[in-house]
Amino acid sequence: MVKLTHILGTILLIGFTAIRLPSEGLPRWQSEDDALRQAIQRFADQSGGVVGVTAIHVETGRRISVNGAVRFPMASVFKLPVALQLMRRVENREIRLNDSVTLSTKDFREGNSPLADMARDTPVTFTVERLLVWMLAEGDNSATDALLRLAGGPGAVTANLRSMGVDDINVDRSEAEMFFDIMGIRERPPEHEWSRSVLASLANKVPIEERRVALSRYADDPRDTASPAATADLLVKLQTGKVGLGAGSVRRLLDVMTSSTTGPERLKGLLPVGTPVAHKTGSAAGSRNDVGLIALPNSDHIAIAVFIKSSAKDDATRDRTIAEIARTVYDYFVLLDSRPH
Repeated sequence: MVKLTHILGTILLIGFTAIRLPSEGLPRWQSEDDALRQAIQRFADQSGGVVGVTAIHVETGRRISVNGAVRFPMASVFKLPVALQLMRRVENREIRLNDSVTLSTKDFREGNSPLADMARDTPVTFTVERLLVWMLAEGDNSATDALLRLAGGPGAVTANLRSMGVDDINVDRSEAEMFFDIMGIRERPPEHEWSRSVLASLANKVPIEERRVALSRYADDPRDTASPAATADLLVKLQTGKVGLGAGSVRRLLDVMTSSTTGPERLKGLLPVGTPVAHKTGSAAGSRNDVGLIALPNSDHIAIAVFIKSSAKDDATRDRTIAEIARTVYDYFVLLDSRPH
């Protein structure tokens, strides 16, 4: 199946310049970009939801977007802005990567948390740096809320984005607060009681219909959302060292993102084996996302953000949509680079 997909993708890409578009007479690059958008849209139509994509060739600034200005729930993609603000505080010497942080039972979170699974309701202590790896590479929700506090909270994370000129990304809630809203939990106990077992117990008490309403509301909630365009722009800033951090901090973040174990069937799913991808995934309530930097064979990079929301399809179908889009964009820029200059 993968080989067939790649063959069809190559045929599609070779035919870009031959496609007859309503925009005949436009410069060749614009006609080709329109054809790529059409190809992306065909894959998006199979997702069963709303798809937003922005891809930017970092070194030239060439950009492709489909629903690039639409806001999507970030889910765990918000962990990247948290990491950026955390590293800013490290560079300002407000915290240190080798500082120890103890997580007690009240700090463990529902959803994806390998750290909490390992701890088994026993307090654990890690360095800030190790929690950073748990958050970015493993997508750990418990590590995220611990680091979000150290980063100064959602307001500080969003303010840091604004300081970089990034407007269409908002970080508003912790993992625990998002869990309350997604599950439809109205009455919340004091924060010092937010243990994993308490969160699960509260969620189990929510009637099924109320939970369905809450899940549906999540897709349209303006909080903790981002546009694909703003996210891809942020990735370009990260790759080019324009996020207000030193080169060492930027390299550290990119290395951790490249080591990520989450979402192997998304951006990376159909790319050539061994292609470096520094990325961050996100999944929640019908949303399926992956954003990152894909290295091209000539050492250039594509910053790409793919978001899916309100999809009734299964996870495998949504992952496949992201993978097909990523491979199509990858092949497109490889083809452009192979032409005589």
